[in-house]
Amino acid sequence: MTVETADASRIDAPVAGLSGASPTVDSCESQVRTSDRPGWRNPGIWLLLLGAAALYLWGLDRNGFANSFYSAAVQAGSSDWTAWFYGSSDAANSITVDKPPLSLMVMGLSARVFGLNYWSVLVPQALMGVASVGLLYAGIRRWYGTWAGLFAGAMLAVTPVAALMFRFNNPDALLVLLLVAAAYAMVRAVEKASPIWIAVAGTLVGLGFMAKMLQAFLVLPAFALTYLVAAPANWTKRLRHLLLAVLAVTLAGGWWVVVVELTPASMRPYIGGSQSNSALELVLGYNGLGRITGNEVGSVGGPNAASGGPGAGPGGAGGFGGDTGVGRLLEAAWIGGIGWFLPAALIMALAAVWLRRFAARTDRLRAGVVLWGLWAVVTWAVFSFASGIIHEYYAIALAPALAALVAIGTSLGWANRQRPAARLLLAGGLFTAAVTASVIMARAGGWYAAVGLGIGIVGGVSAVVLGSPYALNRTVGRAALATATATLLIGPSVFSVHTALTPQTGSLPSVSPALASASPGGPGGGAPPAGANGAPTGGMGGLLDAPQVDAEVATLLNTDAANFTWVAAGIGSQSTAGFQLATGNPVMPIGGFNGTDPAPTLTQFQQYVAEGEIHYFIGGTGGFGPAAGGSDSAAAIEAWVAQNFASVTVDGVVLYDLTAPVGDSGGVPVANS
Repeated sequence: MTVETADASRIDAPVAGLSGASPTVDSCESQVRTSDRPGWRNPGIWLLLLGAAALYLWGLDRNGFANSFYSAAVQAGSSDWTAWFYGSSDAANSITVDKPPLSLMVMGLSARVFGLNYWSVLVPQALMGVASVGLLYAGIRRWYGTWAGLFAGAMLAVTPVAALMFRFNNPDALLVLLLVAAAYAMVRAVEKASPIWIAVAGTLVGLGFMAKMLQAFLVLPAFALTYLVAAPANWTKRLRHLLLAVLAVTLAGGWWVVVVELTPASMRPYIGGSQSNSALELVLGYNGLGRITGNEVGSVGGPNAASGGPGAGPGGAGGFGGDTGVGRLLEAAWIGGIGWFLPAALIMALAAVWLRRFAARTDRLRAGVVLWGLWAVVTWAVFSFASGIIHEYYAIALAPALAALVAIGTSLGWANRQRPAARLLLAGGLFTAAVTASVIMARAGGWYAAVGLGIGIVGGVSAVVLGSPYALNRTVGRAALATATATLLIGPSVFSVHTALTPQTGSLPSVSPALASASPGGPGGGAPPAGANGAPTGGMGGLLDAPQVDAEVATLLNTDAANFTWVAAGIGSQSTAGFQLATGNPVMPIGGFNGTDPAPTLTQFQQYVAEGEIHYFIGGTGGFGPAAGGSDSAAAIEAWVAQNFASVTVDGVVLYDLTAPVGDSGGVPVANS
């Protein structure tokens, strides 16, 4: 079956109703299920999924443990169920990571089954990426046809920021999978006004909260409005169903917070990222609303990130994400990862709404634009104007929506190409995408610019043909459509392959190649700090990357390890993670990720030392200290250790033996706190 026959039968039928009687939604769906079965559908989806798997799995071990901050927590969870449940940084459960534990739970189970290694940590994310591509295809295909589904899936697969994060062990991969799955459930819910499917959608969004907290809720306005507008039921039933979805979100996302808040602090680890040992504070503060307002006490941006005052991060008023504003996502640090389809998606969304402006309330073709369009708008707005710490790789959450909108707009424009306005809108969207790709690749310089020029010419000419009456010729139109859409995939594919070939470690993975005009020297620009985009740096590591630990150091730390709860302690989770992964034993991360959490206090640390629970203190580790607006406990502990214990340097690492105080007469000194 040809592309024209398959897709037109699915999309053109409702459009014909603009000038006369239109078939009902149910009759359109019946036509879909009997006509949209092209012979290339099964080979197409298998090719799409295998291609995504190859991109995400190819040479995956070059990333090592990727973000060691999370990998150390995976190690802890793979050996201790309490650490697995809470998301502890160490198996002795001193403190948790600054996120909910769902993503770590998945990796922890993988490590329990396959052992702790690079592949067991990273493969789950790659498979999540493949599943996300497949679910996006399935959701778009149901309403817009096989070709549109394959096109959307392909765009998501090759979006560079997706290739970056589906090969990395941050929670973003699981977040995207759950949100795409929730969108698919919403598609099914809208079709029949199904309370079961909308409850499934709510549950999946709630689980998304368990992966990355409030960021999961950015899709809720899109889901709610789509169901209110398009579900084939009366107002009362639609509202009842939405309340059911709210309940599902609350239960699926809130149970862990409730358990943490009700568990006595003495019976669980400290909640990292909070100043009061509270999961609720983490949600509403440093790792939640603080990311929007900039009021993030104890973060790398400090409490004044929004104003760019003292303690603000290196990215200016927006912290690590660069300056806030409408054009933030088109800056050099962002555009190479997510900008390829951003302008085109806007045009395509507006075009699709215009084409369906006279359709019935329950029109699914327009409902899809509302669903993915509002997802894109809300997410773009938050990422563009958030004053707190925000990283460029967060943009993976935009990728499914942009891919869906471009595929939907292209599909609707092609199906309505007999109408001059539809042809012009289709041509405008594809022409914009070709120009965008050309500009991005030109900013990469070298041979990328030459390829980008070719994309601009071929894609632009193809788009012009689609906007002309020549598109009505079956052969010419199909050739122009195939050329234009295939050309759009070349640029992001090149960047995705380059990104996959570049080792990605540390806290700030970035898309490759870096673009010209990115501000140098800081994560707010396009150039990551040393070690964040290559093999881990040696020495002590720091806030952004874990150190490589020499075998001699690891052997020394493991001496008499069975006699201690923690073989060592150091400031900052990212630095201590390297030592924990090297030794295989718990290393206490004083102060959590930034070294600014009051865990432990000086008094608590002195008690641990007096009871012989910690063997070594690692000097010179990471953390921002009280300058970030959090606790000064870490600085006080480091000063107390330096005053009372002698140090030895091994392979550049300063170690203090906490069992041997200076001038030891048999006891351990305890200073006034």
